[in-house]
Amino acid sequence: MNKTSPKFIVILLVFCLLCYGLLLQPFTDYLHKKPFVERLGYTPNADLLKAVVADQKESVAAALIFKVIVYYGTLVEKARGKIELPADYRAMSRTIHSGVKLDPYNMDGYYFAQAILAWDVGKIDVANALLDYGMKFRNWDFQLPYFAGFNCAYFQEDYANAAKYFQRAAELSGNDLFVSLTGRYLQESGQTNLAIDYLAAMAKEARNPDIRNSFQLRLEAFRQVLKVEQARDGFVAVNGRLPVSIDELLVTGFLVSLPQDPYGGTFFLEADGKIRTTSKFALKRTPTSSGE
Repeated sequence: MNKTSPKFIVILLVFCLLCYGLLLQPFTDYLHKKPFVERLGYTPNADLLKAVVADQKESVAAALIFKVIVYYGTLVEKARGKIELPADYRAMSRTIHSGVKLDPYNMDGYYFAQAILAWDVGKIDVANALLDYGMKFRNWDFQLPYFAGFNCAYFQEDYANAAKYFQRAAELSGNDLFVSLTGRYLQESGQTNLAIDYLAAMAKEARNPDIRNSFQLRLEAFRQVLKVEQARDGFVAVNGRLPVSIDELLVTGFLVSLPQDPYGGTFFLEADGKIRTTSKFALKRTPTSSGE
């Protein structure tokens, strides 16, 4: 068996060191001379990274996300110092996506994606796609569907999808706030029947009487809404136009009696035919209420 001579090994090591020095120093100088905004660098495709990093996925993912946080934090500090630097949102998005794909359990990635993609860039579909991906793994976490529901409702006014996300958040957390939001957005989306079915089921399953009463109150409000919606639809079918007001529905006989909002508000029709109430389906606070 041939043995490699020590002399050859020494020559090979010297050659490698020379190559390392020739390549590394210019690259380091290049990075230092680059504009700050470009220093986030290129992040390889997540699938390629998975194959390379093997069992170090969590560590590499954390490093990627930390790199973006430091980069973005520096931008914020510069902005506070009245120094404006363009943010490379595309590179940040790529890096966050790679980090989350490597480790879908890393919550920092979702928080940061929400801050950047949703608020700064307005890429709601991209943000929610990332949150949807995370829900497949963090299937116990109500925050991800909550984030997605908020994005749909606040940024896109997509109340139907918002309701679906809030319903999932309610199921995972048991928090009646999400139940209320679900019912509200189902009604906003025109799916009042679905909202009624959902709230009726929640009221039936509620163990706490106070929570059950809150469900039943909202349920009664939506049943009143449904009466007006059915009267409105009947009016449109006969007259080929939307009614001007709820009073017109009463005068023409499509509505037998004035619907009562259990929250103390007054129902009214908007120009697009949607039924609203001045109470916004919320109880009024008394002047002495502390809000606690």
